[in-house]
Amino acid sequence: MPTYQFMAMDKTGQEIKDEIEADNEDEAQAIIRQQGYFVTKIAVKKIRKQTDVHGRAKRKKSFAIGGASSKALTAFTRQLSILQDAGLPILRSLRILEGQMRPGSLQNATLDTCEDIEAGSTLSEAMSKSPRVFNRLYINMIRAGEAGGALEVILRRLSEFMERAESLKRKVKGAMIYPCVVVFVAVTILAFILIKIVPQFEKIFLDFGSDLPPITVLLTKVSHTVVDFWWLIPGFPIFLMIFVNIIRRFRDGRMGWDMFMIKLFVIGPLLEKNILARSTRTLGTLISSGVPILEGLAITRETCGNAVFERMFSKIGDAIRDGDTISNPMKQFSKPGFHPVAMFFWVCLFAMGPVPFMFVPELTKMLASVVGGLALVGVLAYLTRMNGRIVDDIVVNMVDVGEETGELDTMLYKVADENEETVRVMTDGLVAILEPLLIVFLGFMVGFIVIALFMPLVQLITDLS
Repeated sequence: MPTYQFMAMDKTGQEIKDEIEADNEDEAQAIIRQQGYFVTKIAVKKIRKQTDVHGRAKRKKSFAIGGASSKALTAFTRQLSILQDAGLPILRSLRILEGQMRPGSLQNATLDTCEDIEAGSTLSEAMSKSPRVFNRLYINMIRAGEAGGALEVILRRLSEFMERAESLKRKVKGAMIYPCVVVFVAVTILAFILIKIVPQFEKIFLDFGSDLPPITVLLTKVSHTVVDFWWLIPGFPIFLMIFVNIIRRFRDGRMGWDMFMIKLFVIGPLLEKNILARSTRTLGTLISSGVPILEGLAITRETCGNAVFERMFSKIGDAIRDGDTISNPMKQFSKPGFHPVAMFFWVCLFAMGPVPFMFVPELTKMLASVVGGLALVGVLAYLTRMNGRIVDDIVVNMVDVGEETGELDTMLYKVADENEETVRVMTDGLVAILEPLLIVFLGFMVGFIVIALFMPLVQLITDLS
């Protein structure tokens, strides 16, 4: 219901100014006349825009779900670092960046930060109220920069850290795009051939009543299975993703899955080196910024993203509280050890290969024993790999030297640089290996289908001639 401001005169001729709520102007005038006043002026009350302490209109927050992307936060940090190097006040720098942002979580967090700074809070205190955008690593480095009076230096260091982490992430993701696209296209084409093409050839063969060779009979059986259970092709990956997400919601399930992933063939060493590079660079950046070692270990544990590394950093923190160094517990607790959930995933990895072909009735009995044997191989493979250390002796020795010389942050940077370079080399090698393997796999499948379809065709042409 709108509010009307009016000017009126009473019976004695005295001027009156007041406000009244009504559905429309006619109803407002009628109510005023009932009160015994004569209306001289009436208008809808204008709502003033909220302004900040400098008289500028406050911008409204946009609707946003979740946090900010790492790419946007990296660009924001780099731009804030440049503005601080130029000598601008922090509030003005934030206002400039906020005006350039797209609507979203980062812009909303920046607006809240500006309002809290205007109310008297420090930058770290203001940012800590938006934990979905600014994590503990970010806030603690800002706090260390404020305490040391070198905020611009810390922002520069933080932006460099985030840019290197983002570059490595893009490198790994970019390497995975090609094989994923090839596998998706290959599965789609093979499913189309088995569902649409093979049944047409089978119908031709049946009409002529020719005897089919065993390889063609196998292909037709597989085609019937795919036609009957086509929904398993998109359904199985979706079910697998949901199942893994449910398992990872439990502490033991997350530990087992992470143990399985970092020991997986080919992909495991890549993930292990990637996590180690990110963790050592995070810890080195925190230590060089003046964050206490225990707080730095706690932040590194939260940001490493793997339960095995989280347990190791937790044990290192406990050992430091007892007066020990970093290198000793790092070497002692870098072995993942045995975990039943991890062994379950290894069994599934080996045994799930022949399972789709067990839907073919003629192959069920034969493949049952094969699946059992592969499950046993999975158990043996896990037992031989479970105690492989996630931190090798070179890293431990470099950390030990850094502690003795007082250059721990420098040594951690060197460990991170070395592992990042290893990740880049492994990623390029993985792409180089996957490309011919995928070509061979596709060639084998296409060759099998072509031979299975053309053998009865050749026999049919020979009989007709």
